[in-house]
Amino acid sequence: METEVFTDYLGRDVRLTAERRKHILDHPEMQEWVEKIPDVLARPDRVVRSRFDPESELFYVWKTRTRVGPKYLCVVVVAKPHDAFVLTSYLTDTVKKGDILWPRSGP
Repeated sequence: METEVFTDYLGRDVRLTAERRKHILDHPEMQEWVEKIPDVLARPDRVVRSRFDPESELFYVWKTRTRVGPKYLCVVVVAKPHDAFVLTSYLTDTVKKGDILWPRSGP
């Protein structure tokens, strides 16, 4: 499998390499969620800039049903001026602290 390219909520191209996809799939709980990465990038509930790495943006979507209970599906994107790529994706209980880049707006 080669590199896939998705479009995020800002219209940026975001790469997911075969190596990063394999890394994500090494975690059994992510088997059913890796195919949702494009949706999370395009329609996040929230996007937070990492406090520890200003190039890392964490995209979150709440999922009520996962193998491990209700969780956020988080996709971590490294966003450089002329490149963006998925670093990892995982399920988590909480949204990390950091600058909120995108709150989901109401209807």
